[in-house]
Amino acid sequence: MNKSFSDLINSEKPVLVDFSAEWCGPCKMMAPILTELKKMVGDSITIIKIDVDHNPGVSNEMGISGVPTLILFREGKVLWRQSGVVPASQLRDIIKSKIAA
Repeated sequence: MNKSFSDLINSEKPVLVDFSAEWCGPCKMMAPILTELKKMVGDSITIIKIDVDHNPGVSNEMGISGVPTLILFREGKVLWRQSGVVPASQLRDIIKSKIAA
């Protein structure tokens, strides 16, 4: 991946970032949820996963203190943020409401 984190989140297309860690049990639960979400929303959003242990600079910059933490960006602005496991249908509804706002 050659793009910087800043380049990724400054997209006009909404970007959902999953901050996670290999050792985190709930983070592992998010993988199939995000796959299901991608099937629901298609290419209307970009979903990326960031390992906090491999990317401490970005994690610190974003104030990540617990994983999983999900942050929805559009044009570099945080539209929504939540820590913990979130079901795919709830994520879809949150994303729709935040994008429409």
